[in-house]
Amino acid sequence: MSEVCRTLTEKEKQTLRLMGRGHDAKSLARHLGLSVHTVNERLRDARRKLSVSSSREAARLLLDSERDSPDSFGDTLLGEAGPHPCAARDGSAIDRRGRTHRPLWVIAGVVLMSILFGIAALMLQPQTAPTPATPPLQVSQRQAEIIRSARDWLAIVDAGRWEESWRATGQSFREMNTVEVWASASEQARVPLGALVSRADLSQESVPAPPHGAEVVKFRSSFANRSSAIETLTLVREGQAWRVVGYWID
Repeated sequence: MSEVCRTLTEKEKQTLRLMGRGHDAKSLARHLGLSVHTVNERLRDARRKLSVSSSREAARLLLDSERDSPDSFGDTLLGEAGPHPCAARDGSAIDRRGRTHRPLWVIAGVVLMSILFGIAALMLQPQTAPTPATPPLQVSQRQAEIIRSARDWLAIVDAGRWEESWRATGQSFREMNTVEVWASASEQARVPLGALVSRADLSQESVPAPPHGAEVVKFRSSFANRSSAIETLTLVREGQAWRVVGYWID
């Protein structure tokens, strides 16, 4: 890979990848749970290292560099079959949103983002005190349809019906992940969490990502073996239905 992957930190690459998907500094700050000041500092350091004056130019250079790598799988986040061109020094893979995925939890990916790579690390983290109940999310009719589609898909995953859940995903997801890859990834990453205890709507937002935009839905969920987790899904409109093209758990 080029000097890009050797000079940028993982946090800087994470921020640039998101900017390359259409985010600005404010939406990056919301998405990453950071202040706008922190995001701007990351972008400034990345511009300096890449010797460019524009953050979007820096994002383009990083994405082009990763796309041109012979080991790159495009925008795949789920089901990456080999080492990512921007692999960390310990051998972990870095997805397009900058998340680090350890080799033991190989999972499946998509055009914007994708699923469960972070589960194993999450299982090792100390359990936090139960969080207060999340108040109901106020949504429009369109938002309610999107959230309902996300919940319906998650119910299939909760039931362990991997092939059915794969068939219910968007075209871009299925093109990048075979049903066998998805089933294997789900067995390794979702099953250890145990049965679903509760799932509450947390947020829903539109992302101006190519080609026609996408919707990002978040739930605060509790499982038998993990008391608190954030599930994030990306959905796109295909025909008359909303289809999941990305899923991960923090």
